[in-house]
Amino acid sequence: MKNSARTAYPARYISRWALLFAIAIAPAYGATSYTISLVNAEQHLVEVQIVLPEGAAQRELQLPVWNSLYQIRDFAQFVNWVRAKDRAGRPLSIVKVNKSHWQVAGAQEGAIVEYQIFVNSPGPFGAELNSHHAFFNLAQLLMYPLDARNLPLNLHFSHVPAGWRIATRLHSRDETFVADNYDRAVDSPVEIGDFQESDFDEGGARYQVVVDAEPLDFDMAKITAMQHKIVIAATAWMQDRPFDSYMFLYHFPRGPAGGGMEHAYSTAIAVSADVLAKSPEELASVTAHEFFHLWNVKRIRPQTLEPIDFTKENYTRALWFSEGCTSTAADFIRLRGGLLDERHFEEDLAADIGELQRRPAHLTQSAEESSLDAWLEGYAYYRRPERSVSYYNKGELLGIALDLAVREASNGKASLREVFQWMNQNYAKRGRFFADSSGVREAAEAVSHADLGWFFTKYVAGTEEIPWNDFFRGVGLQLVASTTTVADAGFLASRNFDAPMAVTAVTSGGAAELAGLQTGDTILEINGKAPELDSSEATAQLNPGDTITVKIRGRRGGERELKWKMASREEISYELKDVEKMNSDQRTRRAAWLRGEAENPQQKRTN
Repeated sequence: MKNSARTAYPARYISRWALLFAIAIAPAYGATSYTISLVNAEQHLVEVQIVLPEGAAQRELQLPVWNSLYQIRDFAQFVNWVRAKDRAGRPLSIVKVNKSHWQVAGAQEGAIVEYQIFVNSPGPFGAELNSHHAFFNLAQLLMYPLDARNLPLNLHFSHVPAGWRIATRLHSRDETFVADNYDRAVDSPVEIGDFQESDFDEGGARYQVVVDAEPLDFDMAKITAMQHKIVIAATAWMQDRPFDSYMFLYHFPRGPAGGGMEHAYSTAIAVSADVLAKSPEELASVTAHEFFHLWNVKRIRPQTLEPIDFTKENYTRALWFSEGCTSTAADFIRLRGGLLDERHFEEDLAADIGELQRRPAHLTQSAEESSLDAWLEGYAYYRRPERSVSYYNKGELLGIALDLAVREASNGKASLREVFQWMNQNYAKRGRFFADSSGVREAAEAVSHADLGWFFTKYVAGTEEIPWNDFFRGVGLQLVASTTTVADAGFLASRNFDAPMAVTAVTSGGAAELAGLQTGDTILEINGKAPELDSSEATAQLNPGDTITVKIRGRRGGERELKWKMASREEISYELKDVEKMNSDQRTRRAAWLRGEAENPQQKRTN
């Protein structure tokens, strides 16, 4: 590992052969050229110029309506103006077809389209430009020509402030970045600023670490040491490394933040500086999750997500696997890397089971339905416990259950690891996509040599209660429920990524309601601090009888401060304990389970 002293680190996004091929065909087919101007950082305004080559007289341009999140976000809402001209500077007719679609006439000899767009949504799910830095998810900025989405493009950044550098996995040639098509370009986030940087080599690959944060808020050496353990454990677990270089891009703001976004050759992650200081294990958790996405989602990919439709929702029933089981795999990777121990693994697992069981919707919404309904997560009511379950939460638990079911069915010869390796070999490496849940079932049955239809019918497509002790018995564990008295704030509130925290439910007749809190109010502070993603995080350390102070903005405007005393309620909690008289077979399987591998792996199969 070494610190980088370069003024810029051009990305190696595509292979040398692919880059030369892209450059070679550009004159023949006509590459679309983009210029992004950072001329007005103080106002968060970006100006984009698109140079269209010679072609059809009428050209269609589309700005995506979603990106990074499974939510329609309509980035056209931020476009201030659009105009077009020919190469000689003469105005061309440009007509708005719908809110995100424009039509240019007279473009047979080429055209120049220019527009201004407001960008002030922080990463990893947004696009942001200010006096400090720029972070771009490019699909939120760049329109694409409908007839050239699959052709090469060039990208240039202008009016970059002195001292700022550019970090991205796009390949650079001189001062221009090159991609072999639009989708590849917008799968490459861009950080521009005076960031901190480090890199290291491992297993024949180069890893770049880029951090935008206050220097006192993080320790680069500790972060790179953590990443080193993750990449070693993950590539060994998958027995694969589908890249030559990879970039970790971090933001540690002093304020609410959380989450990560996967990309084919990079990831963008945000964790608040406060969380990083108090719970550094959170960074390892999200890093392992996003890094494993380079297999699951980016390469092991459901057919229903292809091709990406930037004009409307891409519905899939497989997010329980693509997202939830990625978390399962990430935990095994952290266990193997020494970043998670058995006690905390089992405590977290029991807490996740409790989270699912305390949502009444686990009896009415299946994991597949939760995946389909991901597009509703932006609505506060949908996030209520009686309305929905999380495909992350239930999916991670299904990953554990599937792993244990495969172990039992194969007599310890296969595990979830073999399921992922089979899908990598038979789908990703063959350029195929899998058929949602039935594709996962195909892989699980291929490695276990058993019929697992019951599992997918009952627990993936259905809403039957998961008999946890039937699954845990094989590894010598039992789930024990107990009733405890916990503090009750009298309300539920959550944040939809970078949106303000909204109150989703208030206990009727409770102290919060009597103090004046209403559903739909915006939470600005809880006990003097800006809240994170969920109100329970801010109230977890309070006891019954403690005073809670909540600063709100009402639905009709106006800020005010409310105070009341925490009530109490009975809550069922769960704990994983060893079974009585654990036998040697259970001990052996437990040890293999905690390594995330089979006890006695069968001969590797390639088909």
